Amino acid sequence: MLPDLEMKAYYKDSETTLKTSDYNGKWKIFFFYPADFTFVCPTELGELAGMYPNFQKENAEIFSVSTDTVFVHKAWHDQSETIKKIEFPMVADTTGSLSQLFGTYIPSEGLSLRGSFIVNPDGKLVAI
Repeated sequence: MLPDLEMKAYYKDSETTLKTSDYNGKWKIFFFYPADFTFVCPTELGELAGMYPNFQKENAEIFSVSTDTVFVHKAWHDQSETIKKIEFPMVADTTGSLSQLFGTYIPSEGLSLRGSFIVNPDGKLVAI
């Protein structure tokens, strides 16, 4: 079961703190990627941004997660035409604790591997 987590994020054009308990009863998709301002990540995140309305119709929330700060997420969002399309929370896992919880953290680099995880409305991890 997914524990109640508190996450800092760049969301709706500002820094905010989210709790997974605020999304109880919803599907939660955690999409981990190594870092902002990379070559592959904008393509993947852009695809998710395009599908976001469909996820919302299915009672799902997407959380993109990297170990970058909220400020780096904002800078990337402000600079990239692709990333400007993102309306879901961009989580700042600066300590790597969320990446460690999901098993994507690379300690020697302080970054996360790519990984997608689906948590059902009851908080159970159902797909990796």
